[in-house]
Amino acid sequence: MCGIAGAIRFSYRPEEWDKGLTSMAQAIHHRGPDDQGIWFDAKAGIGMAHRRLSILDISPEGHQPMVAQGGRYIIIFNGEVYNFAEIRKELPDVSWRGHSDTEVMLAAIERWGIDAAVRRFVGMFAFALWDRQKRELTLVRDRLGEKPLYYGWSGGVFLFGSELKALRAWPDFQARIDRNALTMLLRHNYIPAPYTIYQGFHKLPPGTLIQLTIGNLQFTQGSQPRPVPYWSTKEAVSNGLDHPFRASDGEAIDALDELLRKTISGQMVADVPLGAFLSGGIDSSTVVALMQAQSSRPVKTFTIGFSEKGYNEATHAKTVASHLGTEHTELYVTPQEVMEVIPRLPELYDEPFSDSSQIPTFLVSQLTRQHVTVSLSGDGGDELFGGYSRYFLAADIWGKFCWAPPSLRAAMAGMLTGIAPTSWNGVFRMLARFLPPGWRYANPGHKLHQLAEILAVRRPEEIYYELISHWKQPAAVCLSAREPNTILTESDQWPDVADFEHRMMYLDTVSYLPDDILVKVDRAAMAVSLETRVPFLDHRVVEFAWQLPLSMKIRNGQGKWVLRQVLDKYVPKHLIDRPKMGFGVPIDSWLRGPLRDWAETLLAEDRLKQEGFFNPVPIRKKWSEHLSGARNWQYHLWDVLMFQAWLEAEGR
Repeated sequence: MCGIAGAIRFSYRPEEWDKGLTSMAQAIHHRGPDDQGIWFDAKAGIGMAHRRLSILDISPEGHQPMVAQGGRYIIIFNGEVYNFAEIRKELPDVSWRGHSDTEVMLAAIERWGIDAAVRRFVGMFAFALWDRQKRELTLVRDRLGEKPLYYGWSGGVFLFGSELKALRAWPDFQARIDRNALTMLLRHNYIPAPYTIYQGFHKLPPGTLIQLTIGNLQFTQGSQPRPVPYWSTKEAVSNGLDHPFRASDGEAIDALDELLRKTISGQMVADVPLGAFLSGGIDSSTVVALMQAQSSRPVKTFTIGFSEKGYNEATHAKTVASHLGTEHTELYVTPQEVMEVIPRLPELYDEPFSDSSQIPTFLVSQLTRQHVTVSLSGDGGDELFGGYSRYFLAADIWGKFCWAPPSLRAAMAGMLTGIAPTSWNGVFRMLARFLPPGWRYANPGHKLHQLAEILAVRRPEEIYYELISHWKQPAAVCLSAREPNTILTESDQWPDVADFEHRMMYLDTVSYLPDDILVKVDRAAMAVSLETRVPFLDHRVVEFAWQLPLSMKIRNGQGKWVLRQVLDKYVPKHLIDRPKMGFGVPIDSWLRGPLRDWAETLLAEDRLKQEGFFNPVPIRKKWSEHLSGARNWQYHLWDVLMFQAWLEAEGR
């Protein structure tokens, strides 16, 4: 795990290259504290910088930028190629200098070319490759988007790097805030690829590469290169559904068990201490169980705990760790320790990002880094095996209300919203002793208003879109902005999938997973120089998951059926069976308590007017309702607050 950066700029003196690249490298020092490398060719107009976190081949032979033996290619690489040993065996005539995966990548590219080589790589990666012969720069990102890669133009300079802060470190960096991207932040709590917070700068989409040939007229005019896919989730879904895994339940369970074992074994290779995050849930427990089953020593596992009821999974994690016999470390953090992270969020996440589980993710990464350098994670299990409650909720709502014409559903919604949430709460309190347990919700009035928002939809995908949206009309909140289309709104980009649940799982895999979950984990972990690995996102696991029928994922009203059966081999069912708990913190109550003054400063009406990005009226209305307890607007407010905090840190 490392950090990469670079630039293409003509008519630059060597000392200017050295200054610019050094600044970029230092900006991402946290991604690679062990070593720094800079390479440039002033005559060709290309320069590259690398920060190294030594994981494999920690000797000087792993230093980057690395030049291929033939001298044609120079590479900077962030990530891991887990099958490098197998590829190395296919190249027996190469005189190896070390044993890093980077050297194997270069040899593979020399032998087979960039397109064929990258299709053989199994892993997580973002890399830049300079071809001296063609005078061509290639940028590549892994299939599912585990590793980040940004690029764009600042004046006459083409910049690229692992984080936006590396690009901002280039001398005379200039970029304007993209107001349209701000609308997407308010809807999703993240800015989806290919967009960024800056106009003219992009995230390279997962599974794609771009190539820029110096001397090309379009390139010199500053046009944006077009990402070209070498692998796509859409094709993986279509191929999986067209070629289903036709076998018994038992055979499917054994096949998944074997595949995950092989994948996890490959990801346990490291020349430094290695461990795993453990929440005690299905996904992380499966990863840890399969690690421990293949390890001769206790696996090091880590979790953090909270004293707040409803937010603490540490007790469950400890029970699972005890059963598996891991070397378990837990840390209970105080609200004060949690809130001390908040001022650091703009620095950690580099562009506005408002998934509040970013806070505990950073804290568990910080704890883990005190003991190991690499940690495996259970992310991806929900998207592949049907774990999110929205899959059940959306399908259930559509099944119960689709019979009614839209006009009737709209009338029903009007009746629900015609009564204030606080009044609904009073009604439910009076009727509490007559209601079945399944009807006894916390803040039922708020949930009824949420239901009303999705009753008048015309097709089931609109229910999903409503459920994953925070601000429903973000362009009305952001001044001088319009909301761009994304993969979620362009159904012609979706595969032909019959099951509604499968369609939602696909959409999460190409949006929420790479742009929220993986961003959250990468930035939190790399901030403390911790490498994270995600076994479920090995593309072979993804492709196998899409060969399985929906009935092996969602069965009897419960998700991740086949994954649960694998875990049952290693952990007793009673240690795992419990309601799914999000990895969060009580932002709602903190905004009414210890964070109130901080939030009030950032949401002050005069300040919002002066900065000119938001219409203060709807924001102040939600802030007032939240403070009074009439509604819980924590997610909407956190979206705005994270932009405001980022803007303040930017000094704008």
